[in-house]
Amino acid sequence: MTPVAVVTGAGQGIGLATARRLAEAGYRTVLTGRDRAKLDEAAREITGPTLCVAADLTVPEQVEALFTEVEATWGPAQVLVANAGTSLAAPVTQTTDAQWQQMIDTNLTAPFRCIRRVLPPMLEARHGRIVVVASVVAKRGERLVSAYTASKHGVLGLVRAVADEVARRGVTANAVCPGYVDTPMTDATVEAIASRTGTSATEARALLERRQPIHRLVRPDEVAAAVLSCVQNGAINGQGINVDGGAVQS
Repeated sequence: MTPVAVVTGAGQGIGLATARRLAEAGYRTVLTGRDRAKLDEAAREITGPTLCVAADLTVPEQVEALFTEVEATWGPAQVLVANAGTSLAAPVTQTTDAQWQQMIDTNLTAPFRCIRRVLPPMLEARHGRIVVVASVVAKRGERLVSAYTASKHGVLGLVRAVADEVARRGVTANAVCPGYVDTPMTDATVEAIASRTGTSATEARALLERRQPIHRLVRPDEVAAAVLSCVQNGAINGQGINVDGGAVQS
């Protein structure tokens, strides 16, 4: 039977690129995100069977509904790519409790719930692949993004703990840690920098490009390739794989 892969935040950017790569590798792909119209549009770019399920993964009941629908339609998922995330830029002193909680809920708690829900059938089958799209700031601190950085440090720790817990039962867990990627999320970051500094969007984008040794933004398909390597290679486990042009060496 053709294996099933669930990709969260699949409507655009890294999620869409990853879903496309998995489909090309022979997976039936489940695309999930909050915007059903965006998911349907993304599905039209993918060759192979797709299932679109709109869900807000910060709501526990919707996490359960997502995987229940996947299992009822195609059976249990063999792959989970927890890509959905959000970012926030603000000084520590101006970060509100609500903003802090939003980062934790979206970037840490939602992946935790998805992992917790998808693991039992993987463990029973003694095969599964979990990949979380984290960030290079899971490896280092960075000014003005304290809440985002904390949430990404947390999700990398979650991945490492899960990896150690399940390795002897045929399941692997890894994180891919991109730098600045050419996605709508980075477009929003560019706009925020331009607004805050009074520079043009072009200058703000060039600033982000220069922060990476390759002096360009990472492409979504380059991140997707790293995700696919984690899916296809069962000896990769418990890793945080940097895809940042060499900004953080490890």
